[in-house]
Amino acid sequence: MRLLTWVFIMLTTLPALAADFVFEDIDGGQISLGDLRGKAVLVVNTASRCGFTSQYAGLQKLYDTYKDEGLEILAVPSGDFRQELKSEDMVKQFCEINYGLTIPMTTITHVKGPEAHPFYKWIQEEYDFVPSWNFNKILLDQEGKMVASFGSTARPSGWRITRKINALLR
Repeated sequence: MRLLTWVFIMLTTLPALAADFVFEDIDGGQISLGDLRGKAVLVVNTASRCGFTSQYAGLQKLYDTYKDEGLEILAVPSGDFRQELKSEDMVKQFCEINYGLTIPMTTITHVKGPEAHPFYKWIQEEYDFVPSWNFNKILLDQEGKMVASFGSTARPSGWRITRKINALLR
């Protein structure tokens, strides 16, 4: 009996995986991180009116370079730092016109504070990471565990990020 109790406690207290979270897709429907299991995933909180907004071009290039090798990128527009446009339609149009963005994108989503999306609450609880500004990046492995985080100044095609991605994909 003790063994069964111990197994139950262990199974119910294991940390969640990123695969357990779902975002609203900017195009309608949902984006389930569970559907991305088996791929490395770079989750980036974004904003259209930020000094780092030009990183959209780098994110698209990174996606084009590695998508066939197993990398997915998820852009998460957020107004938490007061630099995002007012509506999803405006964000989508801005990204398509200015950056030709084809990476998956969520609706405008909270990434910090009490209204943060459950994924970001999990990241804070499990990994003690909270985005400190726009274009913070979270790299998840193929099992949905966070393996690295990068601040706003880390360029998407920079060696710090591509080294980690290459290690996951090889």
